[in-house]
Amino acid sequence: MSTKSGSGTRNLKQRVKTANKRSLSSQKWLERQLNDPYVARAKREGYRSRAAFKLLEIDEKYNILKTGQRVVDLGAAPGGWSQIAARKVGAKGKVVGIDLLPIDPMPGVEFIQLDFLDESAPDKLIEMLGGPADVVMSDMAANTTGHKKTDHLRIMGLAEAAIYFAREILAPGGVFVAKVFQGGTESQLLADLKRDFAVVRHVKPAASRSDSAELYVLATGFRGAAAQSPST
Repeated sequence: MSTKSGSGTRNLKQRVKTANKRSLSSQKWLERQLNDPYVARAKREGYRSRAAFKLLEIDEKYNILKTGQRVVDLGAAPGGWSQIAARKVGAKGKVVGIDLLPIDPMPGVEFIQLDFLDESAPDKLIEMLGGPADVVMSDMAANTTGHKKTDHLRIMGLAEAAIYFAREILAPGGVFVAKVFQGGTESQLLADLKRDFAVVRHVKPAASRSDSAELYVLATGFRGAAAQSPST
């Protein structure tokens, strides 16, 4: 059996390498997926994406998700982070996921197909939650162009938009966690977060690929509307 398994693996890898219809980037992506233990583990444990393990690791270390909380998942598709949040907050909590894409229904989560930048989004989500959010989380990533600087600016733009949204919807004491990239333009973003939150830190979960510039910003202890008043 082990001989057959090994042969099958070699054949599969060979097909990936010789698939002339695929671009080089898609070939590399597929090879990485096939050899990624977190992809296999996500399938085995019933998670919708390998990204679920990133949130699990962040929560295990910093305990950001608690029973009874109200949670918003920005850019929620396909729903891996929402799955973890629903399990952590339990029946007494509430999880709402928002995305431009449709998402298959999931127990314990209410999804809405809407751009979170739509001016109606904050009020709609507060209504769906039944009050302000305790946690706003975002694993969103902009479509990549292959140009490192452009891709970095895109992901940082998404992170800044998510922070702006979080200010509109978070309850005092709330938590914000979002994907960012290393690249040298985070200083203003971090300054804004430090003004609005008691503690701000960078986190690199083990499930985040080591060869990726991806990391997460975690801000806890939202100071509320008073922190947002412009200084004179």
